[in-house]
Amino acid sequence: MSDATAQKIDPAQLGPAFPRTHHVLWLEFGDRKDFDDPRKEWRRLFSELLGTFALVLAAAGGGLLHAKGQIGLAAAVVAPGLTVTAVILFMGAVSGAHLNPAVSLAFALRGDFPWRRVPGYIIIQLVGATLACLFLRLVFGNIGHLGATLPGPGYKPWQALLMEIVLTTLLVSVILGTASAAQNVGAIAALAVGGYVALAGLWAAPVSGVSMNPARSFGPALVSGDFTSYWVYIVGPIAGALIAVGFAMVLRGRGGDVISRAAGSGVLDDGALAAKAELSEEIDQGRVVPPGVADTDPQRSGP
Repeated sequence: MSDATAQKIDPAQLGPAFPRTHHVLWLEFGDRKDFDDPRKEWRRLFSELLGTFALVLAAAGGGLLHAKGQIGLAAAVVAPGLTVTAVILFMGAVSGAHLNPAVSLAFALRGDFPWRRVPGYIIIQLVGATLACLFLRLVFGNIGHLGATLPGPGYKPWQALLMEIVLTTLLVSVILGTASAAQNVGAIAALAVGGYVALAGLWAAPVSGVSMNPARSFGPALVSGDFTSYWVYIVGPIAGALIAVGFAMVLRGRGGDVISRAAGSGVLDDGALAAKAELSEEIDQGRVVPPGVADTDPQRSGP
């Protein structure tokens, strides 16, 4: 087998050939059939509830404690980024770790996520955000707007709106570029998305609060009873998501097909994907053995 052919091997397709590799990949990426099984929608919704609760707890809680002067701005904006990283790693394979109505909308517009599941995801994300802020109110009382996202001192709503549009465009672009179809899974997605959330907060938080997420802004607004400038954090993220979907079409073509499921691997054309599938089938049937495997894997090489 030539080196050119060997480079087309898709590790995600090697499960039957390498049981140990398949087990590791399953732990990290889960089973796509579980993600699509309508009988397990309750599990995915609970996953979104838990994940959004954790994200908003860190984001709004960090903002609240920063307003009290107990933590610095850097800690307040890095905390939600690290939380996103952790959530994607531990539950991305269950629900896709959307955690954000704008993200669910973007996946649906790309054709990678069924529209019938979008309302349930958005509602449960709003519920998770609300529960997180109810917890914060129970612990700290109704102070500091409960970490609400607001235009910063000296900035007008239109400035915060433009910032939210740009930031969300880049966030959703990162997500669409590293996700597997409609799932944020794996270390690459976790580091990319969590890192971007933290990075955006480090430089742009003084302008808009860096929400990029209607649910993150909804929880504090509802529980504190202060919807000042909330429209900014609906219009901005949704507009940003729409722009990002347009960018994704330019960069990777239309979604909703098998190629979109390999976005993180850089597979952009049908020919390359077909070659990978054919090679995987040959490996499964034992007609092809990757170089070095016959000598190193006893399950393939025999006695």
